[in-house]
Amino acid sequence: MNTSSPAPLIVEITSFSFKAPLPPHMFSLEGERHGGGFVFDCRSLPNPGREERFKDKTGLDMEVCAYLEAVAEVATFRDHAFGLVESAIRNFLDRGFSFMNVSFGCTGGQHRSVYLTEQLAQHLNATLAPQVTPKVVHYNLVRKGFIKETAD
Repeated sequence: MNTSSPAPLIVEITSFSFKAPLPPHMFSLEGERHGGGFVFDCRSLPNPGREERFKDKTGLDMEVCAYLEAVAEVATFRDHAFGLVESAIRNFLDRGFSFMNVSFGCTGGQHRSVYLTEQLAQHLNATLAPQVTPKVVHYNLVRKGFIKETAD
C-alpha cells in the first residue's frame, strides 16, 4: 500500500518589470513547465516608486508594504487576483498538475509586483501547504542588484 502523498504543486511566483524584457522562464516549456499561467499587471495601482522616500526601497521593505497595505484598491486587486489563482490551483491539484506560473508585473519590477508576489507566497503557505509549494522569483530585483539570486 502506497501511503505517500502526491508531490506538491509548485507555484512559481515571479515579479518583473514591463520596462525590461520579460523573464524567459515565464512561458517556458522546459521541465515540468507548460507555458501557461497568470500574468497580473500592477501598473494600475498607486506607485510607491514615484515618492522619493521609496526610490531605493523595494516591495520587501516594511515601509513600502505599509504604504501599499493602506490603499484599498491594492487590497481589492490582491483579493481578486488571489481568488483567480486559488481557483486554478484547486483545479490543478484535482488534475494532478505539478507546476503553475503566476507573475506580477509593474513599471520597474521593484515595488508593487514584488509586494504582491510576496503576499501570494505567504498566502499560499498559510492556506494550501503542504499541497502547494510557492517558489518566489524577483526577476528585476536580482537584475538590479537589490538581492542575490537564490539556488533551488
